[in-house]
Amino acid sequence: MVSNENIYPLLNGLVLVGGKSQRMGIPKEKIQWYDKEQCYYLVDLLKAYCKTVYISCRAEQEVEMSNKLEGDQIYKFLPDVYANIGPLGGILTAFDLEPNRAWLVLACDMPLIDSATIDFLIQRRDSKKIATAFTNPLNGLPEPLCTIWEPKGYAILKQLIAQNKLSPRQALIQQQVSLIGPRDANILTNVNTQDEARYAKAIIANKSQGR
Repeated sequence: MVSNENIYPLLNGLVLVGGKSQRMGIPKEKIQWYDKEQCYYLVDLLKAYCKTVYISCRAEQEVEMSNKLEGDQIYKFLPDVYANIGPLGGILTAFDLEPNRAWLVLACDMPLIDSATIDFLIQRRDSKKIATAFTNPLNGLPEPLCTIWEPKGYAILKQLIAQNKLSPRQALIQQQVSLIGPRDANILTNVNTQDEARYAKAIIANKSQGR
C-alpha cells in the first residue's frame, strides 16, 4: 500500500452518495457489492490512505444514515452546501471545509474500485497539477469522480459554477491535469441500472473465483 503521509498537500477522502439513483430504482450507496453497504466500503477503503474521509450527501441522507449507524460505527458526513448541482456541489463543499487539503473523490456507483486502484492512482499523483485523474477507456475522457483534486483546482471549480457550468470533467479537459490510464479497463465501470449491476456482479464473482 502506498503511504501518502509525506506528500503535500495532505489528502482527504470524499465518497459521493448524493445522487437520487432514479435509474437504478434503489439507493446505489446502499448496495452491498462486498461485505457492507458500498458507501461504507469505500470510506473504509480510503481510510488507509487519507487523513480524514467524509461521506458527501444530501442533508436528509445525513439524518437517515446517521440514525442507522450501530454500536461503535463512526463515519463523518458532509451535507452539500450547493444543492441540486450534482457532484460538483459535493466537491466544492469539501474544498469550502478544508481548502488546503487535496481531495481523493470517489463516486459510490463504481463498484470495481479497489485498493490496487487507489494505490495506482496515488503512486501517479502529481500535486503540481490541479488534479490526477484516470482516462475512461470507453470514451477517452477524464473521469472526474475517481480523481485526486489538488487545492489549486478549487478556484477552477469555483469558476465553473460562476459560469453555470456544472460538469467537473470540463475542468479536467480544459486545464493542465495529470491523466493516467487505468490498470484494468473495467475498473471505472459505472453502474446506474439493474442491467449494469448484473454486469458488475458477474465481474466481481469472476474475480473472487480467480478467473
